[in-house]
Amino acid sequence: MRHRALFAALGLAVAVVLLVLLDPSVNEAAGHAARGDTTALRGQLRGAGAGGVALLYALMIAHIVLPFPAEATNLVAGFTYGIPGALAICLSGWFLSALGTYVLGRYAGRPLLERLTGAERLGRAEAIVERGGWPILLAARLVPIVPYSPVGYVAGAARVPLLRFAWTTVVGSLPLIAIVVVLGSRLQHFSATDPVIWLLVAPFVLLAAGAHPLGRALARARRHH
Repeated sequence: MRHRALFAALGLAVAVVLLVLLDPSVNEAAGHAARGDTTALRGQLRGAGAGGVALLYALMIAHIVLPFPAEATNLVAGFTYGIPGALAICLSGWFLSALGTYVLGRYAGRPLLERLTGAERLGRAEAIVERGGWPILLAARLVPIVPYSPVGYVAGAARVPLLRFAWTTVVGSLPLIAIVVVLGSRLQHFSATDPVIWLLVAPFVLLAAGAHPLGRALARARRHH
C-alpha cells in the first residue's frame, strides 16, 4: 500500500512536470503568471475561448511544482469570468492544487524537502504545524505573504490528517481568493474613487498585517522545539 501511494505521488509529480513542459499553452500561461503579466494572461485565456477555463485549471495544477504568484490567476479569473464563475474555478482549482502538494509532501516530497530546506529546518516546520494544530494551518492560508504550495508540502510531510488539511485550506483560502477575484472583476472599469476598491484593499491589508503575529507565534514555537 505504501509503495502504491509513493508511485502514485511520483506519477502525479511527473504528470504535472510534463504538463508544464510539453503543453505550449500551459507553458506560455505559466510564463505570464510567473512574470505577473496579467494582461498577457488575460488575453491568452480570452483567445482560448471555452478552453480558457481548462487552461486556468491546468495552470493551478501546475503550481504544485511550479512557483508563481497565485493571486495573478485569481485576479485574471475575476476579470475574465466574473465573480461567481471565477470563485467556483479558483476555489476548486486551488483546492485540487493543495491536495496535490499534500500528497507529494506525504509520500514523495520529504527527501526533496530535506535537500532543499535541510532536515533540521523541515523538522522545526513539522513540529510547528503539529503543535499549532488547525489554527496554524488556517493562519497560513489567510496571510497573503505565505507561499501557497509549501504549506501543503509541510502538512503532508508532518502527516496532518487529510480532513483537517482540507477544511483549513478551503476556509482559509476563501477570503483572499474572494478579495482578489472581486478586485479583478473591477479592473475593466477601474477607478481610484470606486468605494468597492477601497473596501477590498482594507481586508487585504488586515490579512497582510496578520503576518506579524503569525511570525511571532512561529518564533515562539521554534524556541520551544
